[in-house]
Amino acid sequence: MAFAWSPLRSLMKKAGAEIVSRNAVDRLMDFLEERAKALTACAIDISKHSGRKKITKDDMKIAIGML
Repeated sequence: MAFAWSPLRSLMKKAGAEIVSRNAVDRLMDFLEERAKALTACAIDISKHSGRKKITKDDMKIAIGML
């Protein structure tokens, strides 16, 4: 897993959840990991199209807008 459990649980509580189950946090972690992989793959394609190896902030902004 790429995300830490405790900070995500805290984030969910800040969003208004009073009680958060372990399964709920685990599911959110799975979703975020898959989303991050998809966004990164898209950003890689964008950077390669621009003739670069390095992914930039702008590449990620474009990828987020596309997905």
